[in-house]
Amino acid sequence: MPPTGGETGNRNFDLLGQLWFWNSKNNLGKAFDSSTGFKLPNGATSSADASWIKIERWNALTLQQTKKFIPLCPDFAVELISETDDLEDAQAKMHEYLANGLQLCWLINPKDKQVENYRPHQAPEVLQFPTSLSGEDVLPDFILNLQPILG
Repeated sequence: MPPTGGETGNRNFDLLGQLWFWNSKNNLGKAFDSSTGFKLPNGATSSADASWIKIERWNALTLQQTKKFIPLCPDFAVELISETDDLEDAQAKMHEYLANGLQLCWLINPKDKQVENYRPHQAPEVLQFPTSLSGEDVLPDFILNLQPILG
């Protein structure tokens, strides 16, 4: 994938910073940026703008597995729609993640000031102009401040 523009890069940085800060305080798992590949159970290789897996799942991997594309689906993922992304492709990616075991995923669309919240066995919840998102029981006590991301 080509590099993103400045606005998207800055939004991604803010998103990752908030996730990193929460994770560093709680030590409940491992967080990853968009350069991390996951080998999903269906055989597909994918990456999200931000992702996270529970520490137990990370610790169950061998040292060799942690050095390559991670051979599992993350528990949590975020996709931030940029100017050049196709919304339908991003939505299909969310459904693929869910089919492979993802527990929570946010599709953030800054242009429309909208978030699609994905959970297993539920229709996506569409939120207009949200100011924050809860990590629910997947990321306990994590609240993503959307002000700097949605503007």
